[in-house]
Formats: sequence, C-alpha cells, structure tokens
Amino acid sequence: MEKKKNIAVLGSTGSIGTQALQVIRENPSAFCAEVLVANSNSALLIQQALEFNPNAVVIADETKYKEVKDALQPKDIKVFAGAKAIEQIVEMETIDVVLAGIVGYAGLASTINAIKHRKQIALANKETLVVAGDLVTRLAQQYGVNIYPVDSEHSAIFQCLAGEWDNKIEKIYLTASGGPFRGKKREELLTITKAQALKHPNWTMGAKITIDSASLMNKGLEVIEAKWLFHLNPAQIDVIIHPQSIVHSIVQFEDGSMKAQMGLPDMKLPIQYALAYPFRIKNNFPRFDFLNYPTLSFEKPDLDTFINLKLAFHSMNKGGNMPCVLNAANEVAVQAFLEDKIGFLQMSEVVGNTMEKIPFIASPDYNQYVDCDKEARIVALQQFSS
Repeated sequence: MEKKKNIAVLGSTGSIGTQALQVIRENPSAFCAEVLVANSNSALLIQQALEFNPNAVVIADETKYKEVKDALQPKDIKVFAGAKAIEQIVEMETIDVVLAGIVGYAGLASTINAIKHRKQIALANKETLVVAGDLVTRLAQQYGVNIYPVDSEHSAIFQCLAGEWDNKIEKIYLTASGGPFRGKKREELLTITKAQALKHPNWTMGAKITIDSASLMNKGLEVIEAKWLFHLNPAQIDVIIHPQSIVHSIVQFEDGSMKAQMGLPDMKLPIQYALAYPFRIKNNFPRFDFLNYPTLSFEKPDLDTFINLKLAFHSMNKGGNMPCVLNAANEVAVQAFLEDKIGFLQMSEVVGNTMEKIPFIASPDYNQYVDCDKEARIVALQQFSS
C-alpha cells in the first residue's frame, strides 16, 4: 500500500466494527483507527480507545459522555456525544476512509455528510442505499467519492467486476444461506422463538441482521443495495439459496460467461478488501479447501413462505420512497420481535401493511425521506401497540 489509511469506524462496538478493528489491529502499517463511534456500549468503546488511541471518539448515548470522557482524559483523546456529533465527526480532515457500520436508518446522515466532505466510504450499512439510494449515489458521483461495499455479497460482485468495468452485466446472482429456517413452511414458522431465529448456521452477526437473515429480509435489502451500487435494473438481479455460503455471489456477463467469488464465510475478508482497495493484503485467515466441501448446492428461494423477500422486490420495482417505508417498518417489526411483542410471521404483516398505508412519492428529497421514515415507523408501531 502507498500510505497508511486513517479509518473512522462508525459502529465500532458492533459486529462489523469489532471485526474491522481486528483487521486494523493485524495491519498496523496499513491502517490507523482515527475515529471510533459507538451507540451506547461505553465500556467496550473505552477499551477500544485505550488500545487504538484514536484522535477522537463519539458515544451516541449522551448519558454515557462523562463516563467515557473521564476514562479517556489521561490519553488526551477528544470525546463527543450525541447524534449530531456522529454526523459531524466524519468531517475531520485526517480521515481517509469512513467505515459506515452503524446499523439501520441511523447510519444515513453520517454517511451523506462523509460523502459531502469527500471521504471514501466502506459501506457496511446497506440501509443507507435501501432508504435513499438515488440520493446517495448521485451525491457520491457529484463529490467524486467511491463507495466500496463491505457486505460479503456485494464485495463478491465488486471483486468479480474488477477489470470488467466496460463489459455489460447481463445478470447478478446474490447468494443466500437460507438462514436457520430454510426448507420450512409457513405453518412451521408460527411458533418460532427469538432464540431459534438468532442461531444463524454460517455467519456470526448482530441481532438485527441475524433476524433479517432468518426472515430473508436481509437478502431483500441487499437486492435493493445492489441495484444502486452496480447501476442495475431490477430484472438484472436474482437471488439463489446456497446453504454452504461458499459462493458469495455471481456475475453473468452478456456473453453468458459467469464469474463467482468464493471463500469461507468470514466478514473480515470483505472488510479488509474494502479498506485496502485496490490492494490485497496478506493475512492468516483460514483457507478454503474444496475437499471439505465436496458438494455445493443451489435452490430457488421460497417466496410464499419468506414474504419479506417478495416485499423487498416489490419495493425495489416500485421505487421512490417505498424501499424507505420497507426499511422503517422492518426495523420496527424486528425490534418488536426481539422484545417478544409479535411473532416471527407477523414481521412480514407489519411491513406489508405499512407499505400499503404510506402514500407513494416518486422522487423524494432528503427531508421527504426523513419524514417518510418517521411516518412509516408510527404506522408500523400502531399495528401491535395498544
């Protein structure tokens, strides 16, 4: 690599953030953790800051400000708190790359501001493009900012396209493990518990994304993200179930040839690729052995059982503010499921009903996205709150 990159890790205490810091830890000559941002896990943020000695940290939960400030005072690390501070911290001149790892809609404002300040983006927050893909991609083009995907599937597509930028894509296939309930029918999912849904067969992730994976909403969000990342129309995107999670995604070109990116399921690989791009860095991650996987299988997703994927395709085809509505309603539904307020199948009902009730806006501006997100959350909450 030409020079060490200063990374702002937004969501440093989450699943992606902790793995990103592992990549930074193992490559001190390539990366420096310049800024760490966390939601409310002050204890882990303090621990990370003491190890990595960043220029600044932000804790979203303002009640934790004094605790973090006092703990880091001897280190002379700047400490800020609150949502506005997260949005503003990405403006620091010393930042080269912003790793956008804040979960959900909450990551949108900081990513947009980072783009406006010409920071390169390593995007782990798919909801940013789901909610406002048209706006975000236009801003990235306007400010000359590259968005490097961190999701394993989109990283796979990105890697397959290296050296192929002038060749037309006929189709992309996003692979999905199928989650813990692959092969089950709707009646079998009526009594699914939170504990069952949180047991993913192949990946270790945060609670929200794990539930999304179990319901296939995660794949639906990835479909919408892919549309914007790779400038595709909906007919060019397909999903296939691949239980082994070895083929991370596939690109089919207009001559019919296909490229697939493969490897063991390990999020540190796409994180490292996004942070180091265009270079590859030697590592000691476990290597894939074909002899351990004599059979790789593929099947169609069951859209009658996993309605969330169907809803996501519908919102992508409709466009406008519909993906924003889908995302907002889903965030509310997942939280309600995690709090045992609704059942597994009810999540799809909440999302579908909300999409029917929110007025369609064909070309929303930023403020309309914000209003739409708020309205969709209220409508979603009303369906199960007394």
